[in-house]
Amino acid sequence: MKKITLRDMIVSMKICQKLPLFLAITFGCVINVVAINAKAALPLAVDDVPVPSLAPMMERVQTSLVTVVSEATVNVRQDPFDDPFFRRFFDQRRASTRRREARSVGVIIDSQQGYVLTNEHAVRGAGKITIMLDNGRSLDGILVGTDSTFDVALVKVEPQGLSAIELGNSAELRMGDFVVSIGDPLGDQNTIVSGIVSAPAKPSSINQYQHYIQSDAAVGSGILVDLNGRLVGLNIGQSSQTAANSRIGFSTPINMALKVTNQLVKYGTPQRGFLAVRVQDLTQQLASAFDVKQTGGVVITNVTKDSSAEKSGLQVGDVVLRAGNQIIDNRKDLITLISQQFAGESLSLTVLRKGQKRDLVAVLESSQQASKVGTLIHRQLEGATLGNLDPQQATTGVANGGVLVTDVIKGSVAWDHGVRTNDIITSVNRRPVNDLGSFRKAIANQDVLMLNIVRGNGAMFVLLQ
Repeated sequence: MKKITLRDMIVSMKICQKLPLFLAITFGCVINVVAINAKAALPLAVDDVPVPSLAPMMERVQTSLVTVVSEATVNVRQDPFDDPFFRRFFDQRRASTRRREARSVGVIIDSQQGYVLTNEHAVRGAGKITIMLDNGRSLDGILVGTDSTFDVALVKVEPQGLSAIELGNSAELRMGDFVVSIGDPLGDQNTIVSGIVSAPAKPSSINQYQHYIQSDAAVGSGILVDLNGRLVGLNIGQSSQTAANSRIGFSTPINMALKVTNQLVKYGTPQRGFLAVRVQDLTQQLASAFDVKQTGGVVITNVTKDSSAEKSGLQVGDVVLRAGNQIIDNRKDLITLISQQFAGESLSLTVLRKGQKRDLVAVLESSQQASKVGTLIHRQLEGATLGNLDPQQATTGVANGGVLVTDVIKGSVAWDHGVRTNDIITSVNRRPVNDLGSFRKAIANQDVLMLNIVRGNGAMFVLLQ
């Protein structure tokens, strides 16, 4: 029996379309057309050649995907009857808060440490986080930290029976590479959209749109993987629908997301880069005064003493022409470029000094103090965020420094123990502490904590047990 190929069926259909209806019935064309429509799904093979499928890749990725359930208490519109006049006649007040639950897609990036990567906006304001694994298990999640700039959040769970996704290299993505987005626009973490990269990320660009991967695999939030199932991005949003009935998805490249997570694990908050100089745009008047023939660039007007900028050789009057791989035209260019990097990273600079170009390398400093989520340090501090004191705070009423409570969630364990925002912890179990490092050592293997706290102009002991 002769084997009928897809090409034979298409040719037969074209012939049948040209015949009158009675002839088509005579030759059995209608029956063939009905049979073809009944089997319109993509076949497993065409001419014995297997049709490509994303199913094997998805089966590998699926075990690493999780559902992040965040619960938050939000304020609702004030009840009009919750007024002193009406309360004279109505004894009972109506609740002014309600609980909000949100679900989003997350992915396990480290099975040994129990780290889950998800979007910052998905856990914003959450008082409780639950991680639901692919096999149906539910685990309590601890928020390690967040970064709103790149929409990254890191959650920690008990590292038992976890399967981490394989990490890719977003720097290797090229325009035209195929990618797959896995998101939850309909509340289903298995919703997938395939597409191609229209623009790879350029992290060192002064154009903020170029810091993200752009592709037509747009599902809003979720993750972006290559055809091998390797994680290459974290989806953060999509553009409005265009006239061509298409959308563009934006994803934080995984290389940047991992930089952020390393900062969150170490400090609890990203330590943005800072160059201790003051600059202003190089105008035509300043260019003439400095005997510079060009107007592009920025002039350094001040260099902080003993800073990394001074140690790199930067001087007042230097004209910064290039930073990294970017030409600097104005002050905004330099600020934008530095703000996308982290403390400790090196920044190469090309400056013009007295008509001569010089290449310098400056190590960026931290623009903010390190902090740590209390739950990661001790279970009795759940809900509190701790940070190091800056030099001014350390010399204001606290002789030997201490640890600053930067935030406390109402109703948390730390809150119930009496810990409050702006408290300064100076000792633990009568052991002095002056920073997060010494604080961690002081509470190690301690079930009960007795904190000596400075609050305003007073001091007290708080017992946590």
